[in-house]
Amino acid sequence: MVNGIINVYKEKGYTSFDVVAKLRGILKQKKIGHTGTLDPDAQGVLPVCLGKATKVCDLLTDKNKEYKAVMLLGKVTDTQDMSGTVLQEREVCVSEQEVRDAVLSFVGDYEQVPPMYSALKVNGKKLCDLAREGKTVERKARPVRILSIEIEKIELPRVTMKVECSKGTYIRTLCQDIGEKLGCGACMESLLRTKVSKFFVEDALTLGQIEELVAKEGAGMEPAEWSAKTFSFIQPVDSVFVQYPKAVVLQNYDKVLYNGNRLEKEFFQNYQSEWEETPIRIYDEKDCFIGLYEYKPVQKNYKPAKMFIET
Repeated sequence: MVNGIINVYKEKGYTSFDVVAKLRGILKQKKIGHTGTLDPDAQGVLPVCLGKATKVCDLLTDKNKEYKAVMLLGKVTDTQDMSGTVLQEREVCVSEQEVRDAVLSFVGDYEQVPPMYSALKVNGKKLCDLAREGKTVERKARPVRILSIEIEKIELPRVTMKVECSKGTYIRTLCQDIGEKLGCGACMESLLRTKVSKFFVEDALTLGQIEELVAKEGAGMEPAEWSAKTFSFIQPVDSVFVQYPKAVVLQNYDKVLYNGNRLEKEFFQNYQSEWEETPIRIYDEKDCFIGLYEYKPVQKNYKPAKMFIET
């Protein structure tokens, strides 16, 4: 089984589930998960986790994300983007400065009402399924954070902007909210996700490119023999934790380590007291990544926080 992370460029027309299904066929393994849904019309970065790396899916979903969006003023749709039914069309009688002021006023924390056309569930049913049945249900506003907005171009009625935001933020809802503030309405015309954590759009690969690389780099091997090291484009599980110190456990304590037990300070090579202030990456002496551990001051030892044993 392959354990690792692929920076996939999700193309327009694919759902995030489609990407996972395609990769299951390409890599001949079932244990694959994505790290945050992108709408079918959206494109860009979709980190996909393989094998034991699926344990980091939730960690990557929680990361801030960066998008490049084109907002179309004067048009309101039921999906808040161009794929939906047009509900209103209004004349755009605003100046560039008014647009800038309205857009930048959303930087910071704000309460955002999730769209009906979304994968969120209410009473066990997806909002998008209810919307397709012609139903509308009340949704509670949720706190989101817009970390920054850079307006790249204004060619009314279109505004191109780069948005960095917290998890759970809907860019199409942001566009609609900006349009409401301007009084002319708006929807999202296009969306490109440019960054998730350490994964950038310029490094992302399409499904077609991945399929070609698998055929080339995995040639002459059975799929059961493949590992992350077989393929140049698969990043190891520990690559998303490089911000944490690396600690190596002495071979004498391998049994304790592999069983997921707590680790005492004397189990480590070259112990550093500053490790007590942060999670640490744990490896055995063969340099196999074991998992993340955290120091517990009461017990004065280290407890597993997330295990990825790859021995």
